Amino acid sequence: MALRQIRIMGDEKLEKVCRPLKQVTDRDRELIQDMLDTMYDANGVGLAAPQVGVLKRIVVIDIGEGPIVMVNPEILETSGSQTGQEGCLSLPGQAGIVTRPNYVKVRALDENGEPYEFEGTELLARAVCHECDHLDGIMYVRYVEGELMDVSGEEAEEIEE
Repeated sequence: MALRQIRIMGDEKLEKVCRPLKQVTDRDRELIQDMLDTMYDANGVGLAAPQVGVLKRIVVIDIGEGPIVMVNPEILETSGSQTGQEGCLSLPGQAGIVTRPNYVKVRALDENGEPYEFEGTELLARAVCHECDHLDGIMYVRYVEGELMDVSGEEAEEIEE
């Protein structure tokens, strides 16, 4: 498939609320594959459709356990908290300390339009919250405690979502 250009903070598409999909089409499945290819190429663990300029409620995540595709994700439940360094492919070379839930329960559609639910903790919970925020036009910098930090190289690859 094709690599897509990742939008950088300041791009107006990153500030818009995405629309839900009524059904998952072949074109949406192509977008999902492009998003996965783009995320892997950029060494990220998550990517939301607005980050590639598409205002649809689609998220892909892979924290090293295989890809998760979420269409129209809805966070049903959260609990606990975790505080740690977070980055974003739309703000390369920067990271900040963010507190997120340590547990999430999510309902979404898969790439075939089939509904499913899943639970995640730790990095997966952080990635789900981070990417779902993108669908509502929210970037993680809104939650940063203190100042953004410059990161580079391998350190950046470990924290980018």
